[in-house]
Amino acid sequence: MPLGIKIVPQNCQGLVELFGKYQRSVESGLHFYIPLVQHIRTVSLAMQPIELPHYSIITKDNAEVSTSITLNYHVTDAVKYEYNNTDSVESMAQLVRGHLRDIIGRMELNDALGSTAKINADLSVAIGDLTNTYGINVDRINIDELLPSEEIQRAMDKQLTADRQRIATIAKAEGEAESIRLTNEAKNNALIATAKAQAEATRTKADAERYRIDTVQAGLTHADEKYFQNQSINAYSKLAASPANIVVVPNNDNSNYGQTALLAQAITNHDKNSKPSKDVQAQKDEPTSLEEHN
Repeated sequence: MPLGIKIVPQNCQGLVELFGKYQRSVESGLHFYIPLVQHIRTVSLAMQPIELPHYSIITKDNAEVSTSITLNYHVTDAVKYEYNNTDSVESMAQLVRGHLRDIIGRMELNDALGSTAKINADLSVAIGDLTNTYGINVDRINIDELLPSEEIQRAMDKQLTADRQRIATIAKAEGEAESIRLTNEAKNNALIATAKAQAEATRTKADAERYRIDTVQAGLTHADEKYFQNQSINAYSKLAASPANIVVVPNNDNSNYGQTALLAQAITNHDKNSKPSKDVQAQKDEPTSLEEHN
């Protein structure tokens, strides 16, 4: 009787059936079977992706969200995968949808939208190992989209716009207040610096004046009578050189009045010699007039 040839590809497993009943499993490679009596069914053990399209879920606060899931799975038990379920992949998909609906249904909308990583982790734990049930193990699961309905999205957009405007208004007001505070602080610092500079200048000027007075007083303390007489002579000399006709006479020593008179006479002679008076000029001109008359 001729034999049939069946090649089981790499990373696959062959299920030998005898009159439609599972008989044994074979690994990848070349196998012979009896046609019409035996049949070798091939099951892939490689990882396969599957996408669960958009479907609606109701959150705890009665908000409708649309979600989409992608997952990767591989067959761990070819016999259970092929014979225990008519469609193990669809059964797995329904199980994933049910667990996801339960997880999101216990969360409010805002929590669900911001917790996709947590939902993925909870869903992986809830699914677990499906080898005993479907002969499948889910290797990776990910929520691609979690979108609210269009009405909720429009309401959220309005709220987000209002919140941004409020934040912008608060930020602008805080910026203006900070600017006013910094301006006033700069002005106050400038006034304080100016006042300190003026006070320092006044203090320096006062110290200089105090030093000058102390120096003069110290010099006068050691000065004798001759120094003051010399100062008086210098003062009278300056007075004699001036065009003034006033003579200041000290009253502390009346015996010096005679000397003062001589000094006054010297001043008068000096004035006459430096600038002739009108009477002298008239006397000089008078004989000339008499001669002309004669």
